[in-house]
Amino acid sequence: MLDYISGSIAELTPTYAVLDNHGLGYMLNISLNTYDQLARSGQGGQGRLYVYEAIREDAHVLFGFMDKAEREMFLLLIGVSGVGPNTARMILSSVTVAQLQEAIATENVRVLKAVKGIGSKTAQRIIVDLKDKIKTAGITLIEEKGSASGAIHDEALAALVMLGFTQQASQKALKRLFEQQPPATVEEAIKQALKLM
Repeated sequence: MLDYISGSIAELTPTYAVLDNHGLGYMLNISLNTYDQLARSGQGGQGRLYVYEAIREDAHVLFGFMDKAEREMFLLLIGVSGVGPNTARMILSSVTVAQLQEAIATENVRVLKAVKGIGSKTAQRIIVDLKDKIKTAGITLIEEKGSASGAIHDEALAALVMLGFTQQASQKALKRLFEQQPPATVEEAIKQALKLM
């Protein structure tokens, strides 16, 4: 399974990006939020996108995300009955991960209904299905796209899980840590999180 693809930005549109990785061009469907961040690098600049590969009978489609939090939210969304990859991408183009998490946590149906193609029933189903899951999925408000704290959080979480701690326990410790005082480095985050576990 692909985790991420990095390379130079060969082509960039609001709906997809092509990353050139050693002569291979990977076309990835992206959200507008990811497009905005890639656009800062410009064509020919370097980019790295986390990947979700949708394998269908008629095609293999790649979706690209600027960070793991966006990909995780995408995976949660497509797990909701009636929400496919394109609908999930539309939602993530309309709001940020943090805004979506807040809307789900506060049961704000209006935010979801504002997304093109999302009706009352689908919005309510998303909230009901994901309200508990977002608390344990490793998505937190501190993981705003592109933030240094988000990158440190992601790497520290991955390291703690590799050390044998559960995702849930690691996430809980890191959440407490980042709410108090965000650490400056990954090493510092891991050391402080270990004291809280």
